[in-house]
Amino acid sequence: MIKYLWILFTALSTACFAQTTKPITLEDIFIKGLFSKKEVEGLRSMKDGKTYVAIETDPATKIPYVARNNYRDGKQAQVLFTQADLTYKGRQLEMGTDFNEDESKVIIGMDEEQMYRRSSRANYYVFDLATKQVKEVSPNGKQFFATLSPDGTKVAFVRDNNIFIHDLAHDTEKQITNDGEVNHIINGLSDWVYEEEFEFAKAFFWNADGTSIAYYRFDETEVPEFSMTMYERLYPAEYRYKYPKAGEKNSVVSIHIYHLTDGTTKAVDVGTETDQYLPRVKWTRNPAQLCVLRMNRHQNKLEYLFADAATGRSRVILTEEDKCYIDINDDLTFLKDGKRFIICSERNGFNHLYLYSMDGTLLSQLTQGNWEVTAFYGIDEKNKCIYYQSTEFSPLERDVYRIGLNGKGKQLLSTSRGTNSATFSADYSYYILNHADKNTPNVITLLDHKARVVRVLEDNAQLQQVTTTFGIQPVAFIKIPAGGTELNAYILKPAGFDASKKYPVLMYVYGGPGSQMVANAWGSYRDTWFQYLAQQGYIIVCVDNRGTGFRGADFKKSTYLNLGKEEVADQIEAARWLGQQPYVDVTRIGIWGWSYGGYMSSLCITKGADVFKMAIAVAPVTNWRFYDSIYTERYLRSPNENAAGYDENSPINFADRLKGKFLLVHGTGDDNVHFQNSVMFSEAFIQANKPFEQAYYPNKNHGINGGYTTLHLYNKLSAYILNNL
Repeated sequence: MIKYLWILFTALSTACFAQTTKPITLEDIFIKGLFSKKEVEGLRSMKDGKTYVAIETDPATKIPYVARNNYRDGKQAQVLFTQADLTYKGRQLEMGTDFNEDESKVIIGMDEEQMYRRSSRANYYVFDLATKQVKEVSPNGKQFFATLSPDGTKVAFVRDNNIFIHDLAHDTEKQITNDGEVNHIINGLSDWVYEEEFEFAKAFFWNADGTSIAYYRFDETEVPEFSMTMYERLYPAEYRYKYPKAGEKNSVVSIHIYHLTDGTTKAVDVGTETDQYLPRVKWTRNPAQLCVLRMNRHQNKLEYLFADAATGRSRVILTEEDKCYIDINDDLTFLKDGKRFIICSERNGFNHLYLYSMDGTLLSQLTQGNWEVTAFYGIDEKNKCIYYQSTEFSPLERDVYRIGLNGKGKQLLSTSRGTNSATFSADYSYYILNHADKNTPNVITLLDHKARVVRVLEDNAQLQQVTTTFGIQPVAFIKIPAGGTELNAYILKPAGFDASKKYPVLMYVYGGPGSQMVANAWGSYRDTWFQYLAQQGYIIVCVDNRGTGFRGADFKKSTYLNLGKEEVADQIEAARWLGQQPYVDVTRIGIWGWSYGGYMSSLCITKGADVFKMAIAVAPVTNWRFYDSIYTERYLRSPNENAAGYDENSPINFADRLKGKFLLVHGTGDDNVHFQNSVMFSEAFIQANKPFEQAYYPNKNHGINGGYTTLHLYNKLSAYILNNL
């Protein structure tokens, strides 16, 4: 009797859900932004260690302002300035909290023009908090990365591939490099491949006392050019830029130090080898000493150089080597005592923190275990402890910890399971914790050093109500056996799921080296799109294959020299496992992905032609010979060294195996994964006489966005799935 009552209750609940839940539309996701989470805008800890600033809005006047708030009680201590203060020649500027070191001034960018993924130029202005005056950085054209000196008296920026300094007190502009030239010499900015793969675009740095600027100089004269046709004009124009593909020449990179006191420039000695990488530079606590990281082209040897700013002479103080490759991070931290520094390394198989003396002597390993440090927040030298984020509980989660410099007294500072990150006060006596999980949007909380809640800054209650209104379904984590191990995966089932029925499955894949899609974290608009598809009756599954991150170096680097081989084998095996589940229609399994995920879905529909009914590839790499030098050679070495690694797992070589439905999508203005990849893949299908569908987005970059583009794209993807899976 109880069994039948439960069946009746389930049926009534399902019917009730169908009647009361509002269906998701693509306009809700991509135009109205109903599922967007809220953050604390402009959040920044101040130097006094007792206050933080954030951009807030007066509820009565609706005027935004920057407020200084007390960590102690979360209450507002002072309004620093309002948007009404930010006026220049009758023009209203935007709000910002980009302070200089002594927090006397704020720099604000306007009229931003995106260059590449991490670079943009704008008209910059400086706001003086004491005088409430606004000054324009330069009237002579837009600038890249205008940056205040530590004392706020000067602004350095890049224009026309050269570095300039604006003296705010005297209102003068001085050019400190003169050889910048498009597609030849770049000063103070990264070239395309450094920006994309070493993940920095600003390439000049003030020292601690504002007397010197260290900067990169890229000589890209010998780097081959790539051209893209841009179609806006009556006669389409060719956009040409330097893009080193795998095995081709890179820029010759050098480091220089400009001294403001006497106007001289010194080149840093980085060795005689020019075919190498300099993936990071950072000033030590000594304003006369610069640290330069030097890496060989194979990216398996990393050296730390200390350079004298006055002479440019350098010495190697630390060397790391790996049998595969070394990932670059931003965790290099110099202690205030000037005697020690901290790095993050996976030398023992997992990413951990190490303490060194300034002569390169290892003093201690600060963290250890079969888990990864995923962020280093800093060191409290007064109380001799460090703060970091890690995967100690689970590779799917992130927690915040404190531990003593002696490796003892570890304390968990995050309070809930899921993904946690933190922003600390300058003296580490307070922190702002950002927590979310896969089914709960971000909650941002202010806590003291004993993990006691002071105030909730943002709870995203409105978004939680929206998820209820639209019937957002819970996502579950599962393990799928493949490749001789268990792979992390998540699964989203339709509302009213009936295990006695059979459902189509859409797999979502990225799968690239060190990546992670399966995580206990609140997702983006794409996750809401998956909810939309679930409302149409699809099961959504995402699997992190071998080669993905946060499970140790051996798991991540198992794909070295053979990108695509093990990853695709795992996705195919996972699809077969799904097909064996009683609730899955084995004849209706599809897969889709973007970028590396598009590469994966392309290989799955060809190499796994008998498993997948349908695939979609957005902006895919289809031949690794077409992609850039730093990324591709890191995992495959050069085509001359490893031709088989390139050819045996490039989708373009398996077009003749296609059986299922396939949609190929690309932006014609993609500066990252060139449209060439899809053009040549299309040609391979044509010559193999294989039917497929394709869509191109005119002048759009790798993100394929702008205006109604995203809505149009996801309408197309949705229709293709509904009609073919």
